[in-house]
Amino acid sequence: MKACNGGVCAPAGFRAAGVHCGIRKNKSKKDLALIYSDTPCAAAAVYTQNLVKGAPITVTRENIADGRAQAVLCNSGNANTCNADGPAVARRMCELAASACGLDPRDVIVASTGVIGQRLDISPIEASIGALKDALSETGSRDAAEAIMTTDTARKEVAVAFTVGGVECRLGGIAKGSGMIHPNMATMLVFLTTDCAISSELLQKALAADAADSFNMISIDGDTSTNDMVSILANGKAGNPPITAEGPDYDAFAAALAFVTRTLCRSIAKDGEGATKLLECRVSGARSLTDARTVAKSIICSSLVKAAMFGADANWGRVLCAIGYSGADTDPHGVDVSFSSEAGTVHVCEKGAGVEFSEETAKAVLSADEIRIDVTLHDGSAEATAWGCDLTYDYVRINGDYRT
Repeated sequence: MKACNGGVCAPAGFRAAGVHCGIRKNKSKKDLALIYSDTPCAAAAVYTQNLVKGAPITVTRENIADGRAQAVLCNSGNANTCNADGPAVARRMCELAASACGLDPRDVIVASTGVIGQRLDISPIEASIGALKDALSETGSRDAAEAIMTTDTARKEVAVAFTVGGVECRLGGIAKGSGMIHPNMATMLVFLTTDCAISSELLQKALAADAADSFNMISIDGDTSTNDMVSILANGKAGNPPITAEGPDYDAFAAALAFVTRTLCRSIAKDGEGATKLLECRVSGARSLTDARTVAKSIICSSLVKAAMFGADANWGRVLCAIGYSGADTDPHGVDVSFSSEAGTVHVCEKGAGVEFSEETAKAVLSADEIRIDVTLHDGSAEATAWGCDLTYDYVRINGDYRT
């Protein structure tokens, strides 16, 4: 397995594009993206568990109920959520993409992101769908990745090559996500593509299993979005023996999927609204996988831990506090904690009690832009990792006037 270039266009048979259609006032920002496969694909997706869901999620669920799709159309600048005409607008988007690409509207995954509760005007999309289709190219992943961004400050894309049945396959992805991220199933918008041949049933199983340890383990601000969606298209153009049962080939696919999703997770967490630091919490020695995940997410979600990391303050008591209220089955008197970064490692707690450490060294470790919080529970052998970011003054500034 090796990283490669191309994002969602790295797999054979996929093209992508991104343009400014006019949903966003800033003409320098792309706001409409299209991902297209030359041939029909197996399709799978996971979605937000927020009871308030964007209309595109409802329509996408309907469209890929048969496990098939061939294109993705996504706009930024407006979430198409909590609107009376939302489903009709989402279906119209599918019709536009289908007409431009010569598809059945039910073979289109549709997504939207941006402001909630404002009607999405379909006319800019209608006027630009032809140009968007004409812009499709094998180098269009970058433009598509930019077109789905809202408050993101960095483009998020990755691809990997891997081998299945002696045949090289590729899997790529793009993502958007910077705020309103505290997922219960997925996180913001992530679009994945692969030329690996795999059944839609196993594709769904692999994606759902992966999300539990990737997208379900990110938190920026504790708010679960209404439009969270992770989708994947598999067109089989690599020519590998189709994966129709679990085994070595399925495991190879799952490993490639994990590489891509975790890379995107880190990118999303690092680009949290107002963030200056990526936080990674690794929990080991838990009694169960559930306990390990619970502890890791509790620490990453703690506003006090996040604020301490922003201030480069080794206030490890806040880590113990987050473990204590997490609900995990653990003995707080057996917990070890350390902080690490490119500047080194500082051990701050052993068996639930503080140990002497250099504040100067701790300051240097926590001043790096990527910080790891290692927690050992000494209860068992389960482990889990969660990702997040620090909490800064800029988070309030960005969200104080997001709509206006």
